[in-house]
Amino acid sequence: MLRIRAGVVYPVTAPPIEDGAVLVGPDGRITAVGPHAKVPAPHDGEQLEFREAILTPGLVNAHTHLELTHLVGKNGAGEGSFASWIKRIRELKDATPPEAFIAAAEQGLRDCWARGVTCIAETGSTGAAMEALVRFGGRGIVYQEVFGPDPAQAPSAMEALERQVLRLRRLATTMRGVGVSPHAPYTVSEPLYRQVAQFAEQERLPLAVHVAESPEETELVQSGVGEFASALRRRGILFAARHCSPVQYLHELGVLRAGTLAIHCVQVDAADLQILKKARVAVVHCPRSNRAHGHGMAPFTEMQELGLTVSIGTDSVVSVPDLDLWAETRVSWIGADESLRLLTLEGARALGWVQTIGSLEVGKAADLAVFRHNPPQLLPPPPNALLTVIAGRVVHRA
Repeated sequence: MLRIRAGVVYPVTAPPIEDGAVLVGPDGRITAVGPHAKVPAPHDGEQLEFREAILTPGLVNAHTHLELTHLVGKNGAGEGSFASWIKRIRELKDATPPEAFIAAAEQGLRDCWARGVTCIAETGSTGAAMEALVRFGGRGIVYQEVFGPDPAQAPSAMEALERQVLRLRRLATTMRGVGVSPHAPYTVSEPLYRQVAQFAEQERLPLAVHVAESPEETELVQSGVGEFASALRRRGILFAARHCSPVQYLHELGVLRAGTLAIHCVQVDAADLQILKKARVAVVHCPRSNRAHGHGMAPFTEMQELGLTVSIGTDSVVSVPDLDLWAETRVSWIGADESLRLLTLEGARALGWVQTIGSLEVGKAADLAVFRHNPPQLLPPPPNALLTVIAGRVVHRA
């Protein structure tokens, strides 16, 4: 058993508790939350005290690319066009040996834990993040990426996707899920989108997609022109104008459905937001990445007013300098209390795990984080955690 006492405990679904405590049972679940004096202190368990700190649910990073952690400092975000940046990242990935992806994912996972993140939603092509989760005992969903802008590539792309999903599923548990991610409109053909959507439905796999991220993407889908269109033509691939927005396009292809993670959603209008709401997708807001590439900001307030599930992701260190989720909310001018809710409960809701994690409640998994506060301010705390716990197991201690 594990008992943690802190200056303030933030359950998220209940008011803050001054001088509070949380008791974790041997099954890794929370058995008590409340004022220190009312939470039992078993003699046979470990007891930790953080009088000058706050205790929160573990943070949820709803969009990561941990397998690219080794590319930190090589990003060039904001230098040149977005299309040329995408090409550069693809070249860097192609030059990376398999073992480097695994080492990168492991480092990225440790970096997340050091920042109080207890659950990740990883989008990647190598499966390295799943191997890291297995090796270190982490929690998360790994969305297997699939690419193929040429319609002729669809059969081979699907064969590779099904093979990789089978491999990842052998490693899945109640703490580690598997999904699929047809990357983006400029890297996935219409036939491939349809086949991935059908495969995901048949296999009951969650979907994650990059959509409405950049003006160049909108230009491609709407008019069939621009830098992405030119890049595809140089490869002998013609992209016909769809005369609609990227959100409308993916909705028509059956990709946007209940539980789909719609990542970025910067270039959206009122009609797009209605589509997202009716489809019951979850939006992942990546403020610093969007700003680094000059894409602008997602209409966060409008999304919340419509009742959309909105979570926060860092994207990769190829776009941002670190995996600091609190920094994401600060650049969005989101209030401290709302930030905590977005980074915990709403992140869990976006991933379909709100019954298991995201708040400090009896019966939920003991995914916890302890942060030093900045007197007299409590939230937001400094980015580095003093303690990170997943399912009752300490995975990081400063």
